[in-house]
Amino acid sequence: MRKFKTESKKLLDLMINSIYTNRDIFLRELISNASDASDKLHFKSLTDTSIKAGRDDLTIDIAFDHEARTITVSDHGIGMDKDELEKNLGTIAHSDSMEFKRSEEAAEQEKQGDVDIIGQFGVGFYSAFMVASKVCVVTKAYGSDQAYRWESDGVEGYTITEADKKDNGTDIILTIKPNTDDDNYDEYLTEYGLKDLIKRYSNYVRYPIKMECTKSRQKPKPEDAGDDYKPEYEEYKEIDTINSMTPIWKRRKSDVKQEEYNEFYKSEFHDYSDPARTISVHAEGAIAYDVLLFIPSRAPYDLYSKDYKKGLELYSSNVLIMEKCEELIPDYFNFVRGVVDSQDLSLNISRETLQHNSQLQAIAHKIEKKIKSDLASMRDNDREAYEKFFENFGRGLKYGLYASYGGRKDVLADLLLFYSAKQKKMITLDEYLKDAGDSCESIYYAAGDSTDRLGKTPIVKSVLDKGHDVLLCTQDVDDFCMSAMRDYSDKPLKNVAGGDLGLESDDDKAAAKEVTDQNGDLFSAMKDKLGDRISKVVVSTRLTDAPVCLTAEGPVSLEMEKVMSQMPDSQGVKSSRVLEVNAKHPIFKTLQDAQKAGDKDKVDAYTDILYDQALLVEGLPIDDPVAYAQAVCKLMK
Repeated sequence: MRKFKTESKKLLDLMINSIYTNRDIFLRELISNASDASDKLHFKSLTDTSIKAGRDDLTIDIAFDHEARTITVSDHGIGMDKDELEKNLGTIAHSDSMEFKRSEEAAEQEKQGDVDIIGQFGVGFYSAFMVASKVCVVTKAYGSDQAYRWESDGVEGYTITEADKKDNGTDIILTIKPNTDDDNYDEYLTEYGLKDLIKRYSNYVRYPIKMECTKSRQKPKPEDAGDDYKPEYEEYKEIDTINSMTPIWKRRKSDVKQEEYNEFYKSEFHDYSDPARTISVHAEGAIAYDVLLFIPSRAPYDLYSKDYKKGLELYSSNVLIMEKCEELIPDYFNFVRGVVDSQDLSLNISRETLQHNSQLQAIAHKIEKKIKSDLASMRDNDREAYEKFFENFGRGLKYGLYASYGGRKDVLADLLLFYSAKQKKMITLDEYLKDAGDSCESIYYAAGDSTDRLGKTPIVKSVLDKGHDVLLCTQDVDDFCMSAMRDYSDKPLKNVAGGDLGLESDDDKAAAKEVTDQNGDLFSAMKDKLGDRISKVVVSTRLTDAPVCLTAEGPVSLEMEKVMSQMPDSQGVKSSRVLEVNAKHPIFKTLQDAQKAGDKDKVDAYTDILYDQALLVEGLPIDDPVAYAQAVCKLMK
């Protein structure tokens, strides 16, 4: 037995148990090696016309024997002689493919697109030992008369002996490990299991992957069969091509029908609905890559759950590297599904992750710009479709603004839609400003649980009465989103239930100050009754019909308080509430009279009722519903 030309036990254990995190990829690695061997012979045929090595001839054959517990991966490629076998399999981490890629001649051919070698590190072969107790390699180099057999249990070393093999190429025979209490290796010894691995990881390898598959057919009907004859079926074997070979994302968009994209999307991403949008990108330059993206027509059921995992499928030279590469897509576009394929990515030794994140960042930046551009196009050219999209995914865009503290405003803000109280439809912030005209100084919004209720609140009506539109925001993230944005197109975003809206005239302010000065004792009495439930009582300059309203000072709005109170870790976050009193309302005269008469009980009772009414209007819970009901009944008597 020959020893591996390294600290074999330690390094091989590392290869098998640490570098690879998913044992399912063993077949991907062996098929990729077979593809590389086929590429090398095909490349050789380009300069040697005596070699017939067309892509249809260079198949990769998969077979299994459940009883013998073997899986065989065969190619008809370049093969190896004895020295190459020793060098490639006897020296861990030696890559013949890497040497081939470095050759000047191969590099020139690769530039022309004639060859695309997948392997780089020479360790993919050893992933076979994750599932195999023994690996046997029988290979014959093209043009050689002698074949050789390499065999190892993956522990100490290997043997190389002469062997018989009719044609050039390589057969890799894995003896699959027995099952354990924790691991079921039988799953790899079934037709279904192998076909699943091929389709999942190697579906777009450029050479046909062939496998003998079990089929069923109806037996011929006997001539003497009666009317009650029931058809009988028999099984038979047939060689099938398992992989698709040509990925749809490699084809030009003009050559692909939308129906083909739809079928690929539904099959690949397990959706029963056609996608709302399809985005295809073919980029060349410092990093060449192909991208095929889909915007779903409906939100998946778990989109906003903690279990939802974003990411695009990442391929390198048509071989699946990661099923969900999170780095390729920002959180606010987490609903986008799709594929990215590039042969220029610098993969790490296990081919499962990337070495240079800058490459990924460059691709991710382009993808983000492309998604933004496509969404903007849908917004401007197919508004009905965009509003449906926004209904499904708009919450995520808003959360992206909030989570970035407004940092992604340049990407997301013009994609947002809100319901206009004035126009009675969904509008963008740009459309709000266009309708408001040049005199617009602020963008006003109100946050609550429904557009119908918000539209009837005294504060919203007071702003509308002054000729300004109000955006009615009904999602829990809206107020947080607006607060994070702060402004849009240099126009401040103002919550109508916030502090100074800038809508009061000097006369309004002067009148409010006069009433405040004249009724200081009344306001003090109301504040004393409400205690720390409010920060102060003031004369309102915005109310017209309602007797009172609640507003909030500071960074926490009334709606934020309501949303945060429902969170398990809210820790009693409170807004700084202000009770605004309408001095022109008849109720205020009643309060004045009670105060002048020294009727403290009446002032206290009216104050409590008015405060609870203001809470109800804002959709906030009242502190003591029973006491409120009793107070109202007492007044009715």
